[in-house]
Amino acid sequence: MAAAIVACPSCDTKNRVPSVAAGRPRCATCHRDLPWLVDVGDREFDAAVDVERLVLVDLWAAWCGPCRAVAPILATLARDFAGDIKVVKVDVDASPITARRYSATSIPTLLFLRHGELVDRLVGAHPEHVLRERVKTLLAGANEPPS
Repeated sequence: MAAAIVACPSCDTKNRVPSVAAGRPRCATCHRDLPWLVDVGDREFDAAVDVERLVLVDLWAAWCGPCRAVAPILATLARDFAGDIKVVKVDVDASPITARRYSATSIPTLLFLRHGELVDRLVGAHPEHVLRERVKTLLAGANEPPS
């Protein structure tokens, strides 16, 4: 499994953040929660979304302009909701099995999963305030048992 290098928003220490791990990534220096934004493929997908937090999956492609527009918004959400969400990016061209599994006929397709189960989805590029409110709403419902 590949690990991303993430600078801690609090102390700027560079940390390795794995795509698959138990628990939550924390800074090695200040122990604050780190943004958890990872790229995975078909083989790692199930393990990457099997976490005890809300997972926002971005089904995207490099050639997709709207996908490139949403990417910095997702990075901001990963930072702002560090410890509460995990953002998992899946390139649909490199990972067609995952794209088919979730019927991603248009991209970007954003999936919201809890305990590995789909709880919500958005298709298309949405502004930051829309995505932020959706995350807040889904986090507020986090105490509800999965259906």
